[in-house]
Amino acid sequence: MAFEFEDEKGKRFTEVVTKRKVPAVVQTTLHLVRGNIHIRPDERIKDELDRDELFLAVTEAEILDADGKVVHHADFLAVRRAQIIWVMPDDGETVK
Repeated sequence: MAFEFEDEKGKRFTEVVTKRKVPAVVQTTLHLVRGNIHIRPDERIKDELDRDELFLAVTEAEILDADGKVVHHADFLAVRRAQIIWVMPDDGETVK
């Protein structure tokens, strides 16, 4: 059952979707990104990637250069799904 209402000022409230964070490595057409993607509790990474949304949210993100050196940190990064080449769970080993 969906929950949604609007207060007297016009602010809209909707139900909160519970997700679990999964450490992952995302290869885009230009960069390698390491961080957390967020998926629903009973779903797989693939299910999240199959969603009809333009962007995939990555939190605690690091953007790595071709040598594996971190060139940028971001608490939140929106990655355009059309630019994603592959995604894999991050086992914690160094990516080079």
